[in-house]
Amino acid sequence: MTIPSASDPCPCTSGRTFADCCAPFLNGSAQPATAEALMRSRYSAYALNQIDYIAATDHPSRRGDFDRNAAEAWATKSQWHGLEVVATQGGGAGDEQGVVEFVANFSVAGKAHQHRERSTFARDGGRWYYVDGNAPAQKPFRNEAPALGRNDPCHCGSGKKFKKCHGA
Repeated sequence: MTIPSASDPCPCTSGRTFADCCAPFLNGSAQPATAEALMRSRYSAYALNQIDYIAATDHPSRRGDFDRNAAEAWATKSQWHGLEVVATQGGGAGDEQGVVEFVANFSVAGKAHQHRERSTFARDGGRWYYVDGNAPAQKPFRNEAPALGRNDPCHCGSGKKFKKCHGA
């Protein structure tokens, strides 16, 4: 992807223009004030293949773990379609730590994918950094509906009684 113009929509799909959203962070003229702003700018950096920004916003304690080649390969092989911030916890302008849960939508070779993550951020020296991320825990499925009785109509819509259809 080419660098958007100032008036283009931001790649992070915040609904703001690139100039009013991630551009100042990516070009170094400003620092994100919140963990969510850093998350959005990191997504935009992947979408725009600005791997130096990704490396620079990793927490100093984990920079040895950064695989530049893998990050660059993922960024360049993917077509980025938008970011959905699912939830935030802390990470405000006055906080020292924060968590951002998000879904990054992208495709590789025409096949759609989603990267779901619950990322941890920390402020160090007045700047927000990405610390780590994990797949969000999924809540177990729990059927809240009452159980079908043997003589109830089958749930499949066949018109038969449950015991004569799927209950057999």
